[in-house]
Amino acid sequence: MCEVATNMVRTMPYLSAATHAALTQLAKGEVADELPDPLTRVSDIRMLTVALEAEQAMLVAVREALAAGSTWAQISEAAGLGLAAAKWRWQGTDEEISARHEAGRKRSARPSSVPTDLPGMSVAEAAEALGVSAQAVYLRVTRGQLRSETVTLDDGRSYKRVFPDLEVRPLRKRVGR
Repeated sequence: MCEVATNMVRTMPYLSAATHAALTQLAKGEVADELPDPLTRVSDIRMLTVALEAEQAMLVAVREALAAGSTWAQISEAAGLGLAAAKWRWQGTDEEISARHEAGRKRSARPSSVPTDLPGMSVAEAAEALGVSAQAVYLRVTRGQLRSETVTLDDGRSYKRVFPDLEVRPLRKRVGR
C-alpha cells in the first residue's frame, strides 16, 4: 500500500474494511509510474465515494457528537451539509434512517414527469378549459360546483384531478351592478 493510503488507514482506523480497500485502490493510481486511464480513475473514485456514503463510522461519530453535547448546527457545519440534510441523513434510529434513505432512492428512481394516463384534468387544464383561473377552479371545488379527486399513485405521488364535464350544478351569472 502506498504511503498516502497507509497514513489514511493508520489515522482513520474507524473506517470499514470496504472503505480501506477503496482508499487503497485509489492510492495505487496515485503512486503508479503512469496514471491509470481516465475511466479506471473514474471507477476508482466512484468506488471510494460509494464506500464512504455507506460508511457507518460517520453515523457513529454523529451519534457520539450528539451524546457529547454537540448541536445539529455544529454537526452539519463539520460535515459540510445544510442542517436539514444532516438531520435527514443521520437523525433517528437505524430503522428510521434506513426507511428515509429507501424512500429517497425510490423517489429518485421514479419518473419526474406527470403521468399522462390520470383521469380527469389537472387544475391548470380545467382552468384553461373553463376560461377561469386555477384559483376559481379550487373555489368551485370548495363550493361543490365541480367534482374533484386526489389520485395517489403507488409510488406516493398524488395529484388533484378535476372533472369539469361533470359539474355538480351550473354556475349562475351575477346580473346587474
